Amino acid sequence: MTILDDVSLAIPAGQTVAILGASGAGKSTLLALLAGLDEPSSGQVWLNDIEMTALDEDGRAALRAEHVGFMFQSFHLLPALTALENVMLPLELAGRRDARAAARAALADVGLEARVSHYPRQLSGGEKQRVAIARAFVTGPALLFADEPTGNLDARTGERVMKLLFDMNRQHATTLVLVTHDEALAQRCDRRIELDAGRLSDDRMN
Repeated sequence: MTILDDVSLAIPAGQTVAILGASGAGKSTLLALLAGLDEPSSGQVWLNDIEMTALDEDGRAALRAEHVGFMFQSFHLLPALTALENVMLPLELAGRRDARAAARAALADVGLEARVSHYPRQLSGGEKQRVAIARAFVTGPALLFADEPTGNLDARTGERVMKLLFDMNRQHATTLVLVTHDEALAQRCDRRIELDAGRLSDDRMN
């Protein structure tokens, strides 16, 4: 079964890109391929002049750890860790000695300095997603992938979270690739990519 068919695109550093399409169009598959989480049956994927498709699984993981951040619809916070510990985790995995201080600063950037000791079950949906934003940006990634980041939030909370995400994106000059069904969110991006039955159309909006 072919999920993506003859897809070719290049995303310049610093660009914000929205990937849209109906359910089953291949959006999450494209994101997984761009992030090196899945391997294509043919073709190549490059990140920062490195061919990810030539690397083994450990090599792709190391490249992601150095260059890539992630946000997900379901937050993916570890329930047994506090907000601070969730944000510290990627820094600790990278061997950073300043993990606690850097995580505290990242949580302060998203307005959660008073919630650092709270566990995910004690946080609202919007607060969980702000923790996820802090965790995504704390390593200073060159590229951030966000898969339906407001999908589990009400409209008002989603709007606040997306404003924060774009503010952080500008502050860190990070390339941002979003999978979304939200037309208003797509309008905020520099570029819009639509998938229909595995085929790509590309609209550079700005």
